[in-house]
Amino acid sequence: MNEEKRTEINELGEFGLIRHLTKKAKLSHQSSKLGIGDDAAVIQFKEGKQTVVTTDLLIEGIHFDLMYVPLRHLGYKSIIVNISDVYAMNATPTHVTVSIAISNRFSLEALDEMYEGIYLACDKYGVDLIGGDTCSSLRGLVISVTAVGEGNAEDIVRRGGAKEGDLLCVSGDLGGAYVGLQLLEREKSIFLENPEVKPDLENQTYIVGRQLKPEARKDVVELFSSLKILPTSMIDISDGLSSEILHLCNSSGMGCSLYEEKIPIADETYNMARKFNLDPVTCALSGGEDYELLFTISPGEYEKLENHPDISVIGHMTEKERGVILITKGNNIHPLVAQGWNSFRHN
Repeated sequence: MNEEKRTEINELGEFGLIRHLTKKAKLSHQSSKLGIGDDAAVIQFKEGKQTVVTTDLLIEGIHFDLMYVPLRHLGYKSIIVNISDVYAMNATPTHVTVSIAISNRFSLEALDEMYEGIYLACDKYGVDLIGGDTCSSLRGLVISVTAVGEGNAEDIVRRGGAKEGDLLCVSGDLGGAYVGLQLLEREKSIFLENPEVKPDLENQTYIVGRQLKPEARKDVVELFSSLKILPTSMIDISDGLSSEILHLCNSSGMGCSLYEEKIPIADETYNMARKFNLDPVTCALSGGEDYELLFTISPGEYEKLENHPDISVIGHMTEKERGVILITKGNNIHPLVAQGWNSFRHN
């Protein structure tokens, strides 16, 4: 008797699993304009306006460690990571729902602290908390947030619109959240070995802040509006620059040339990465959780952004046959590989 085949989830990875589970999904409603496969789904209920919807899970022990993540920061971050996907569609977030599953380890006071962060993020970004659900958990804390936003139909930006010759741009700087995580994990290990030793974050408020309290790039979307720029494609950087570039290329049917020397890395990130014997560029390429916006624009829009201090042009889109490549500072060429974070890797 043949044994039934068993496929391990980690063989597929997160995006392979999503593709497998949703390959039979069909859109049957006229209002469903975009389904699975982008930063958010798009629904249109009235002429000229579109609604975007996105959802994320945050699970204790997988996405966060309460040994060094304050509950207030966790609540704040849970909203930010969701509305960042809305901004990545060039839309404005308007509403969120928050559902939680909690074990008896958590007191009412602990939940109040977490919701302080949730309300702070909602207030800052002009988002209404309109619902959710609560449930008991056998172990730990689970947070599920759904974010809803809206935008003019002609302004919604998807991953799949990049054209050959388009410039690849990114906001802010990269790698800081990952290096901040390494610092927090180092101090956790020291504490577990000797609880008498006080944590020393070496005054690295920038990189620690990038990890514990990220921000969504509302200002970049507002900049597009003020400069009358419509990106040809866009995505937020949650899984690392390499992974997100490959998403844009796969969705657009394009290749890409990325220039190592153009990747923006803050001095604090660079110096601490070196202290950990890490390559700062690798941290930017594979670290993730920076929640910056990665986007493409037509070459004719370059003059509008060329002197902006918070926008970097890091490459350009090419024909698919040229592949997705990294051009190093020494002018060597390597295929760009996605080595970002995978939530199924250790299961």
